[in-house]
Amino acid sequence: MNPGTAASTTPATQVLLPGKVEPEGLQVRVQDLPAPGAGQVLLRMEATGVSFAEQQMRRGKYFDQPPFPFVPGYDVVGTVTAVGPGVDTALAGGRFAAVTKTGAWASHLHLDARDLVAVPDGTDPAAVETLLVNGITAWQMLHRMAAVPRGGTIVVLGANGGVGTTLLQLARHAGITVIGTAAQRHHEAVRELGATPVDSRADGMYDQIRTLAPNGVDAVFDHVGGEGLVRSWRLLRRGGTLVSYGTASTKDLEGNSQLPVLKLFGRLGLWHALPNGRSARFYNFWAGRRRADAFRARLREDLTQVLGLLAAGVLTPQVGARIPLSDAAAAMTLAESRTVLGKVVLVSDA
Repeated sequence: MNPGTAASTTPATQVLLPGKVEPEGLQVRVQDLPAPGAGQVLLRMEATGVSFAEQQMRRGKYFDQPPFPFVPGYDVVGTVTAVGPGVDTALAGGRFAAVTKTGAWASHLHLDARDLVAVPDGTDPAAVETLLVNGITAWQMLHRMAAVPRGGTIVVLGANGGVGTTLLQLARHAGITVIGTAAQRHHEAVRELGATPVDSRADGMYDQIRTLAPNGVDAVFDHVGGEGLVRSWRLLRRGGTLVSYGTASTKDLEGNSQLPVLKLFGRLGLWHALPNGRSARFYNFWAGRRRADAFRARLREDLTQVLGLLAAGVLTPQVGARIPLSDAAAAMTLAESRTVLGKVVLVSDA
């Protein structure tokens, strides 16, 4: 067999989300994958992750909910074992990262070769995994959307989460002061990442933040949504930006999963139009995807920046736990418990 060519089929262990089930309802199956098609590669998974997106998909509450049944998995790190027609055979044997949205909870998977981003030599796959969607999201919100200047001050809600811990570190590297909300048990870790912690469960959380920044802040990064969003908006100084990137406060509500987000869009649009020098924006990872080439180029540029900071030791990856793919139910349960700092990572069983 020539280098980079695949056998006729490859057995792939996959985790299937069959419907709205509890974590223990996840199913493990083995499927035979055909050889990669034109423009594709076959990737052997080394690390994938459990994000809030998968937690919402399990409930059928994700804004762009995939139809059941499907294989979850928003992003992945692995080694290319074979390439399809029209793909450079030099990719075979290389380690790459990709954002998939679904399908990455598998021992092997097909990917479009154009979606691959090279991973720096010698980096831990689980460490890289924590910085894929989380790293791109944090980088783009901080530097592209809010454009916070050196010397500025920001507030990060959920500073102990995957996006939150990355935002803290990127901001510290950029000379930005951070106030981060988290449960008391995470405060020491938040301090070590360079932020001033505030108790996210305290009734006076916003009052504490205003005491720390009496003149307002340059940006608030809010994944919670709900009625607290009004108080986040009021923390801004003139010229500041509210960046909303989720509606975690509505995750358990029954009914249409898109309605809370649509209401959020309306509120942000109204605030953004007010002539008060402040802006309110919603971050959508997939914005601009219709212009596929430009979207891929921007994603590759930003992820390369983030992974370069990882390789340089500027970013310390926050791996909450490493759990074998076949035990995805336990990984989902742990991630949903909100008891770990950082991201729960699924690794190969092999």
